[in-house]
Amino acid sequence: MRKLVYYIGVSLDGYIAGPDAEVDFYPLSDEMAAWMNARYPETVPTQIRGLIGLDAPNQVFDTVVMGRGTYEFALAEASTSPYAHLRQYVLSSTLKIDDPSVHAETGDATALVRRLKAEDTGMDVYLCGGGRLAAALLPEIDEIILKSYPVVAGGGIPMFAGEFRPTLFSPTRRESFDNGAQVTWLTRRT
Repeated sequence: MRKLVYYIGVSLDGYIAGPDAEVDFYPLSDEMAAWMNARYPETVPTQIRGLIGLDAPNQVFDTVVMGRGTYEFALAEASTSPYAHLRQYVLSSTLKIDDPSVHAETGDATALVRRLKAEDTGMDVYLCGGGRLAAALLPEIDEIILKSYPVVAGGGIPMFAGEFRPTLFSPTRRESFDNGAQVTWLTRRT
């Protein structure tokens, strides 16, 4: 069975982006970027892949699920298909999507994810940002790949924006980088 994996960058105080979807406050490094591009190339948006000459096959994911806010961020960057190298699903009851390569889903996010996870073949499903969507899909998240950056944002978009629902995950691996960031893999406890 395929897994739903929340692959996300987060500040020390739990924010995935600033109040206006800023992510430029994360301290980046060439070492960490090279590692991410080699290990998870499919998580790099298509437009950026072209700019940096990244032409690697998908390693972990073949499908991406995102919310309206994440998709609108891509639209602001003049891209109607931010992950053209993946099957793309956008969950929104209000957004009109004019790109045939992006599937607009107006229904139940949980039903969509369960349908994708139940497919017989394919790689894992990448949950791409959106604190509200992540909170709604928390019962379906099998793994979190957490890129923790050594910066306090002070406000913004939280990693999970929903009701109080303690859910246990176990760390299974951790890597550190020269910019002080760490990547931690966490698996849902059963």
